Amino acid sequence: MKIIILGSGMMGTAIAYDLSKYSNFDEILIADKDVKILNIAKKFLGDKKINFKLIDVENSTELRKYFKKFNVAISAIPYKYNFNLTKIAVETKTHFLDLGGNNDIVLKQRTLFEKANNNGVTIIPDCGLAPGLTSVITKDIVEQIETVEYVKIRVGGLPINPQPPLNYQIVFSPYGLINEYIEDSIILNKGKIVKKKSMSELEKVEFPKPFGEMEAFLTSGGASTLPFTYKNKIMYLDYKTIRFPGHCDMFKHFLDLGLTNEEKISVGNKKIIPREILVSILLKILPKNEKDVVLLKVFSKGENDGNEIFLNYNMIDHYDEKNNITAMMRTTSYPTSIIAQLIGNGKISKHGVFGCEEVVPCLPFFKELKKRGIKIQKEII
Repeated sequence: MKIIILGSGMMGTAIAYDLSKYSNFDEILIADKDVKILNIAKKFLGDKKINFKLIDVENSTELRKYFKKFNVAISAIPYKYNFNLTKIAVETKTHFLDLGGNNDIVLKQRTLFEKANNNGVTIIPDCGLAPGLTSVITKDIVEQIETVEYVKIRVGGLPINPQPPLNYQIVFSPYGLINEYIEDSIILNKGKIVKKKSMSELEKVEFPKPFGEMEAFLTSGGASTLPFTYKNKIMYLDYKTIRFPGHCDMFKHFLDLGLTNEEKISVGNKKIIPREILVSILLKILPKNEKDVVLLKVFSKGENDGNEIFLNYNMIDHYDEKNNITAMMRTTSYPTSIIAQLIGNGKISKHGVFGCEEVVPCLPFFKELKKRGIKIQKEII
């Protein structure tokens, strides 16, 4: 079995690292169109048994040639490429995973279900942290509770040492961050799929010290396919992003000022895109590659045999000091690597286009996370 990873940034590098350490793939290739970023990944991965290649994903002809040589492909590049990559993967009969990030792209990928099934291909979008890991947690809840009243997912990647003004650091693409904040959040409510404004319904979430009281608010993308998969199984489901107190109100000012818009505006003799300016500012002022933490809580309530049950999940994952791997890299990339390995060893064998909750087996998945020191505490009340 051979696997190719597209993108040698933080997430792609961490996926390759995990595969080199735990998988039985005969060949691991990490590809990028940027020689500088590829060389950084090469230096970081050191003597690991990984191959490196300059490949431009926008060159579909070249990409097809490479996909045909590999059994599994993983996209660790911006979500805008994922639909085209999925089409190529189906055509070349290459199993395909991605880190997702956009509900509309995933819905387009789902339209390829029949073709993927006919070609014996497994396609799983949204394999990272949320969605991804949280999707499997939700599946675990549904498998344990007969009647599920609600599932409330709360996740955040945060700096250990928050700095003003936003108390946030770059842990993944700022384009993805903005997308989460401006696109509607998808909610499941009494069998209906409902859209709500992101950065709304602010609430408090408690964590042990040193974090204490945090804030959480609705954002886009985190629920992914869960509302559709569990339309008839869960009464209410939502997803909120965790941040340090005050972040939501501060960032909403950027939205109110139009700085997330993509329409060009005139500034002197030039036409500029406000969102590009905001991204440039965020990249300049926000810290990156600092020590971080990922906080997760999933609350659920339901009934078994008429008895009320609360099933809660908690996770606090820290920066890996020994290997210089961020908590966001660990909790996003390792689940993706694990899912690829479950395909490789035949534990995921269904063909088509699926959400993680539809095909990823819970026990093997959680067992593999535990091997990597990602500890999810389950509490039943």
